[in-house]
Amino acid sequence: MKPNSLRNSSKNLPIKINFTTSNSIGRLLSQKPNHNSNSALENNGIYKLTFQDCQMKYVGQTGRSFRTRFQEHYRDFRYNNAKSKFATHLLENQHLIGKINDIMEILHITKEARAMDTTERYHIYKETKNGTQINDKNSVKPNKYMKQ
Repeated sequence: MKPNSLRNSSKNLPIKINFTTSNSIGRLLSQKPNHNSNSALENNGIYKLTFQDCQMKYVGQTGRSFRTRFQEHYRDFRYNNAKSKFATHLLENQHLIGKINDIMEILHITKEARAMDTTERYHIYKETKNGTQINDKNSVKPNKYMKQ
């Protein structure tokens, strides 16, 4: 039965029918995956790295496993390679790098590229509002529809 026909057939009843969904954009983007296990590190999606020395944050996305991406950041740090914005911040500020379970937070598990782009931008925006992100400032564009 279609929603409108259900609504029309209930006009004479003492109840009102309302259609809602729990799948809001904020809820979908803010889903917290179960990342307490090492098996979660074998997934891909959106992650956040927190610097232990200054509490600044780096938000990234990966189509490879979270573990592989962390190892790439670690390798760039170890060999003084400026490919990684995260490693560059560590080196420029003489920070120490922490263990994967201490500094990496899995924000969203997904394989869909457009979902990754949107979700990553959302989390970069959140950290930008908090003043704690080191991602490129140009990667965050003001959105007139989001609450300021």
